[in-house]
Amino acid sequence: MRHRVVLPGGVRTSTMIDVAVEVPGERARRAWRVLLATPDLWATPLLLVVGLLVAVGTVYAGRLDSLEQRALDPANVLGQLSQHLVLTAYSTALVLAVAVPLGLVLSRPRFVLVARAVAVVGGFAQALPAFGVLILLGFWRFGLPSAVLGLTLAAFLPVLRNTIVGLQEVDETLVEAARGMGMSAPQCLLRIEIPLAVPVIVAGVRVALVLNVGTATLASYIGAGGLGALIQQALLLNRLTVLVVAGSLVAALALLVDWLAGLVERAVVARTA
Repeated sequence: MRHRVVLPGGVRTSTMIDVAVEVPGERARRAWRVLLATPDLWATPLLLVVGLLVAVGTVYAGRLDSLEQRALDPANVLGQLSQHLVLTAYSTALVLAVAVPLGLVLSRPRFVLVARAVAVVGGFAQALPAFGVLILLGFWRFGLPSAVLGLTLAAFLPVLRNTIVGLQEVDETLVEAARGMGMSAPQCLLRIEIPLAVPVIVAGVRVALVLNVGTATLASYIGAGGLGALIQQALLLNRLTVLVVAGSLVAALALLVDWLAGLVERAVVARTA
């Protein structure tokens, strides 16, 4: 495109300016190409939708008796699903509030021995069956608080371990360079170490989320509700159709949470790269 310019003194000149004109629809086509090139962005939700439609459609297409209709009533299913999400959200928030700050402290060189001791104790606690821990906590208190505490203990170690490992794997030369520029130890931690360790910490949170979704199905045995209550109803009533719906919802929720956490992890890694 030629553009005419008037210079001081009335002198006229012209110059060529390259203007990139985007063809209509090119942006959409480029977005589709990027999306097709990364199937992990869309394959999981597509499989989830298809799987749930097949499972739920197969169940509701048949003839349900009165017990199945009562158990699979949408209000009942959605209520237990919301309880399951509440259990997962509360326990994950508690894990983040405790494990991440503790990991920051234990990652310091002067706490190496304490970190090793905590790792040993945490590994032993991780080996304990979650069902047994929940039952023991149920003797202390029946309901939501015990379930949240039990789920927190089950998912505590991955976040703590990833926080410590992520901070310890930060290149020491970067920290030394920052200290040489006049940064204090807290400033190095906040501006250098934590941003570089975030991808590893997010990976631990992703594992904790999936663990909480699966383990929350056991919370119904101590009166905390969730989708485990629907599974209990299916087993007590001996109704396979109810069990199919409950199992499909738990599996779909775990896959969905893992997919969403994977997107967050991808975004964090891309930002820190």
